[in-house]
Amino acid sequence: MGRTVNRADRADRADRADRVGRRRRGRFPATIAGLLAAGLAVAGCGAGEERSTSDRSDRSGRESGGTAPAVPDGGGTARPDGAYEEGKEGEVRSPAPAPDYLSTFALDVDTASYGYARRTLAEGRLPAPGTVRPEEFVNSFRPDYPRPVDNGFSVTLDGARTGQDGWSLVRVGLATRGADRGAERPPAALTFVVDVSGSMAEPGRLDLVKESLGLLADQLRDDDSIALVTFSDEAETRLPMTRVGEARGRIREVVDSLATSASTNVEAGVRTGYDVAVEGHRKGATNRVVLLSDALANTGATEAGTILERIEEERRRYGITLFGVGVGSEYGDEFMEQLADKGDGQTTYVSNSAQARKVFVDQLPSHVELRARDAKAQVAFDRRTVEKFRLIGYENREVADEDFRDDRVDGGEVGAGHTVTALYAVRTRPGVTGPVATATVRWLDPATRAPRERSGSVATGGLTGDIWGGGHDSLQLTAITAYFADALRGGGLPGAPGLRALAERAEAISGRSGSAVVRELAEAVRQAEGLMGPGGGASGEGPSREGELGSGDPYS
Repeated sequence: MGRTVNRADRADRADRADRVGRRRRGRFPATIAGLLAAGLAVAGCGAGEERSTSDRSDRSGRESGGTAPAVPDGGGTARPDGAYEEGKEGEVRSPAPAPDYLSTFALDVDTASYGYARRTLAEGRLPAPGTVRPEEFVNSFRPDYPRPVDNGFSVTLDGARTGQDGWSLVRVGLATRGADRGAERPPAALTFVVDVSGSMAEPGRLDLVKESLGLLADQLRDDDSIALVTFSDEAETRLPMTRVGEARGRIREVVDSLATSASTNVEAGVRTGYDVAVEGHRKGATNRVVLLSDALANTGATEAGTILERIEEERRRYGITLFGVGVGSEYGDEFMEQLADKGDGQTTYVSNSAQARKVFVDQLPSHVELRARDAKAQVAFDRRTVEKFRLIGYENREVADEDFRDDRVDGGEVGAGHTVTALYAVRTRPGVTGPVATATVRWLDPATRAPRERSGSVATGGLTGDIWGGGHDSLQLTAITAYFADALRGGGLPGAPGLRALAERAEAISGRSGSAVVRELAEAVRQAEGLMGPGGGASGEGPSREGELGSGDPYS
């Protein structure tokens, strides 16, 4: 099991895991990060460094029983701005962290949890705690992290004090280079599996799916391919794998003819969809199954386990990944997430035309270009300065620490222009200064499969500011979303200011930036406050239970 807390927190964490139904996993999904994107530039970030596996083989966690940290090879000293400078080769920066001072997870930025929570709150209901995943709230907004010039990652660390004695929030931000829509990229082979069961007749379900597919057909390139499978009580192939350039009119006719009927046999849809995807598999292309459904299975294999075996087999054999798009006021969130997890994919949720356009027009066409395969992150905390820490969310994404550099263990797929954010609550030791954390991301080059790594660090000097002080809008936005999610799950994060204060701070950021997506966040927090009261979840040191978004919006 990946270790994300110190030994004193282990019992609390096990209890938390039981409450939220966390599953220990050995393989985890890929990401199409920031589908509902937002963020601002931040200061005080750590520098990144890249090394190949051969550069680091002598220091691998696997060779040292999983206790070696993912840190730069040399030593270093803390700079006044809180970043961490590399020292001379051979210098010892600090002792290797104890096993419980490592945190390892597969990269993933699903956003469905946040989208569905917004829909639920707008209808006057609180989302079920088990459907609230904090990392999906956080990653629904895209901070303006520095972008690398190559196909790897930038690594940014920053943070600030929460106002509760000794506690800070430390943010780890990863970003890939954006896509150039005019540049060459591998073709895409997309198999759309569309739910046409009776439950999809509700406004905002099949009508939204049809609109989305029509928009996408106009965005893909002539050399891309599309197949279309529908399912209700049985599955039917409506369009075999077809090159877009020669069939745009035919694609639109098939989409326009979709109509609802009968029950929901997700098993039949996914099985037939993968049959079509395998038959139309294109070597060298991005092969993906896109499932559009409310995921309310009631016919066939209604448990994810039966379907998961097929999904994993085709992912491993053909590299076919699964992208789940959820719709509907009643939505099988956990079921869809399990399917996407096993398919090395990602989920999002759309409830209106603006969100559908954001996903299918602005993002999916450009995100078929991969920047990284099997990407994982490991954060090493320095036990001399850190008393304890908690990763906020990512329960389903944990990787055993010793598997960080085992490239046989599945990580996440990351596309062009994506960001990944992980937020930690960290309690530092009183009066101690020095390095706090080093984050390393490891991935396989999509073309060569060669492993690469890049690191960044933060020291105590980078955590001296107040999280709610001026000049921290980007970091504040990350904190607001994390505290909001935690409140919906029952609370417990150190320094939680309460829902009323969170709404006011989101409104202030929206006012300064003019951001529509942040204004929507503030509205959702207000709706939760009306249902829960201004305090929301409890604050303190207890365990963390772990759109069109606006044309010209600086956060999209």
